[in-house]
Amino acid sequence: MSVKTSAPWQRLSSEELEERVRAALAENASYRDRDEPVLGVPGTVLDRRVFYDAPFLEHAPFLSCMLENPNHIGCHTLGLSEPIFPGTQALEVEVVRVCAEELLGADPGTVDGYVATGGTEANIQALWVFRNRFRERYGVTSEQVVVLHSEDTHYSIHKACDLLGLTPATLPVDPATRALQLGPLREAVAAAQRRGPVCFAVVLNLGTTMFGSVDRLDPVLEVLEAAQARYEVHVDAAFGGFIYPLTHPANPLSLRRPEVSSFTLDAHKMLQAPYGTGVYLVRKGYLASVCTQEASYVRGHDYTLCGSRSGANAVAVWLILHAYGPEGGREFLAQLLARTERLCAGLDARRVAYFREPHMNVVALRAEDVPPAAARRFHLVPDDHHAPRWWKVVVMDHVDDELIERFLAAW
Repeated sequence: MSVKTSAPWQRLSSEELEERVRAALAENASYRDRDEPVLGVPGTVLDRRVFYDAPFLEHAPFLSCMLENPNHIGCHTLGLSEPIFPGTQALEVEVVRVCAEELLGADPGTVDGYVATGGTEANIQALWVFRNRFRERYGVTSEQVVVLHSEDTHYSIHKACDLLGLTPATLPVDPATRALQLGPLREAVAAAQRRGPVCFAVVLNLGTTMFGSVDRLDPVLEVLEAAQARYEVHVDAAFGGFIYPLTHPANPLSLRRPEVSSFTLDAHKMLQAPYGTGVYLVRKGYLASVCTQEASYVRGHDYTLCGSRSGANAVAVWLILHAYGPEGGREFLAQLLARTERLCAGLDARRVAYFREPHMNVVALRAEDVPPAAARRFHLVPDDHHAPRWWKVVVMDHVDDELIERFLAAW
């Protein structure tokens, strides 16, 4: 790959973004190139009866990439990948490096990863890796892998346990602070150890779906170490991964901590990428546990849950990261947090009870304080559609001051 993969994360001009993507596509084999014909790959450009060339595509790098339709099967941080799309694969490697090292503080060259189809896939991938690693190292069965997670954790963890045959252990949180309760954690660890050999897959949250709450690592580690437990830690940062590390630079839940083995991020949330752009990050060496060697026709084999995936989506994440750069990202997020503060100030004035994690743009309102008509009118999301206890507001880019004032006027 001749496209650079070690450039620092920085803001690039629109011309520079276009140039980098054009250079990447030029390194890819093109299905249109009659001088370098592609015969063995079950892929082609998007159907030209529907997705046709247009003059504006010259200055639309993501759409140009979509039309070219590169397949990013495999994991390109491992080195050996399909030789047809090296240019856009290199941009995906750059995405992984920026997320792992510059956003989450990993040491250079210590993390593998790929752009997944979303946070659900990335979370399942993480527990798949842990399960296989535990089985290889300690000889435990799938059922002897206990997944410790809070009641606020995303439902994809339950889905992963079902698919992988793992034993879930859902732990309560403090209703006021949303912090994981340590007493039930100790009890769950002790009960599992009494049943026989056991390993623990710990899922912590950097921004829960409903509350935006952030779990604390050190108290959990103290419980596990005191019990002499065998464990791995995965952080589900699907919601907060692209906001909390930039708004709270002292972020204690990062890859700076050697106890954390893997991370999930979702670019199609705070990064405003197209849906289908999650990011999975994991320490070097871990992916060997899920190598599918039966994928012998794939150069370098496959280590991912989904197999074939859109190279264009990886390029979309690269474009957004470099359209802003770290300073531009902080500036954008500062605006969102300022609007979130404005919303909270209005709720305080109206004596509406709510939960909000500092440095996050999620506000969960007590259901009894929210007029039902307002919940319907503004499409608030409940924690439970059958019996809501909380209604969620997320201050995204389209939630401007005028919309916030209209919402507050409902009281």
